[in-house]
Order: sequence, then structure tokens, then C-alpha cells
Amino acid sequence: MKTRHLLPMTMLALAVVAGCSSVPLNNANLDAAHNDYRVAQNNPQTRDGAPVEMKQAADALALADASLARRDRMAEVDHLAYLAKSRVALAQEVGRQKAAEVAVTEANAARDKARLAARTDEADAAQRNAASSQRQADASQAQSEASQRQAANARQQTAAAQQQAAMSQQQTNDANVRAMQLEEQLKEMNAKKTDRGMVVTMGDVLFDTNRAELKSGGLRNVEKLGGFLKQYPQRKALIEGFTDSTGSDGTNQALSGRRADAVRTALVGMGVGSERLATHAYGEAYPIAGNDSADGRQLNRRVEIVLSDDSGNILPR
Repeated sequence: MKTRHLLPMTMLALAVVAGCSSVPLNNANLDAAHNDYRVAQNNPQTRDGAPVEMKQAADALALADASLARRDRMAEVDHLAYLAKSRVALAQEVGRQKAAEVAVTEANAARDKARLAARTDEADAAQRNAASSQRQADASQAQSEASQRQAANARQQTAAAQQQAAMSQQQTNDANVRAMQLEEQLKEMNAKKTDRGMVVTMGDVLFDTNRAELKSGGLRNVEKLGGFLKQYPQRKALIEGFTDSTGSDGTNQALSGRRADAVRTALVGMGVGSERLATHAYGEAYPIAGNDSADGRQLNRRVEIVLSDDSGNILPR
């Protein structure tokens, strides 16, 4: 409470005193009470924190001033001054308590704010940790799925490799079987391995003397050759005719050509493609025995069939 509330009563007390006597009045206790009041009034803690108590202190001072102005007994004035001083002290104490309460309240508010900020920080940190953990979990899941895909691919590759190995083994087995069959068939035809490839020799018993028509016994040998060529369509054959040295060169050349053609015609009739068959007449060239004996000349009268490799290649003579 400001001092303006005390002015009317204080002025009234002074006027009374001035009217009664011109002798100045004072009281040390009352002066001390006024001094304490001024100090409290100038202190915002007391002035703003204890307005009711300050009003009560001002009223007590006014009563003491009035008693002094009436020239009451000094003991009465001292008593009223003591009461006013006590009121001022009470106001100061109330102001201090109020200030302390405000400080406590502000401290509690600051503490609560700090706690809230700490909890907020903890919550933010927890949320960040959760987000990081989720990202790590997602990354782990993605890595696991990638590993599973790699494992599945590896299993597929292993299965494919095993299947390929099985197919290769089967092909190898089939090739071995075919090779054994081929070897057996070539053996049945008395084929011999030469620098030009496998050669089947059909002797003079295929034909009558000076004739080019296949005999029935000779035809059975040609049928074996036809079966072989049909079983191995990738192979070709070169049919070469030879004679002994008896007779003229022209006669021998023509006879060897007709005999080679007779074998080719028989093979075509068995279903062997004509494009796979070629003929050549050598007459009395390239003898394999001497022509000075009947046995030697019989060996030279022959038809040789040169079989190609699997690619259809035949080396020239």
C-alpha cells in the first residue's frame, strides 16, 4: 500500500498538533516506526508482496501520529508506535515469505520444465533409437532375403549343374554305346582303319568275271553297309573301283567305274541319300598285291568304300 493512503490522517494529526501548540512534537519510537515503514515501502518485495499488511501498518502509524498530536501520554504514544513498528515488521516478513514462495514456485516450474525437457529429449532419443533399430531390422531383413535368394540361386545352379553333369554323363554313355556299336558294325564289315579313315573292302566275289552286276552274295554285304549308313546319317561314303592288270587300261578303267556305280546304285535303292555317295574309278591303279599270280590278281579286283568322319569329311587319296 502506497503512502498516499496515510496522508489524510497524518495531515489531520499535524493540524491538530499545530492547533494545540507550536511546540514541535516527536517520539523516537514513532520516528523509528516511520523509518521502518519508508524502508518497507521502498522495497518492492514488501510493497507488492504484502499490500494488506502495509495498509495495516499505515493505519497503525496514523493512530500513533494522532496520539502524539493529541499530546497523549508518552507511554500511549510509545505503545501505538510499537504496534505500528510491529505491523511494518509483519508486512516485511509476509513480503519475504511471499517472495520465497514465488521463488519456490519459479524453481519448481523451472525444475518441472527441465524435467519435461529431459523427458522430451529422452523420448526423442528413444524415438531415434527405435527408428535406427527399425532401419537396422529392415536392413537385416533385406540382407536375409538377399541371402535366401542367393542360396536359392545357388541351389538352382547346383541342381542345373547336376542335371547338366547327368546329361553329360548320359551323353558320354550314349557315345560310348554308339562307339561300341560302331566298332562292332565295322568289325562285321571287316573295315580297317587307314590314314583316310575307315575303309570297307569288298572283293571280287561281288561280281562275275568282267561283269558289273552285283551277285546275290555280294548284295548281302552291301546291305550291311547300307544299314550302317542309314544308322549314321552324318557320315558319307566314297566308293572306289579297282581291277587287276589283265586287259587294256581303258577296259579296266571302265569296268572299275561300272562296279563302283553298281554299289552306289544298290545303296541308293536301300534308302541312302545319293548326295552322301560319291564314286571313283581307278582301274588297275593302286594294286594291293602282285598281278603275277591268280591270288594277287583276285585281291586287286575289288571295291573299297571309304567312310567319312562324323563331320562328313573324307581325305583325298
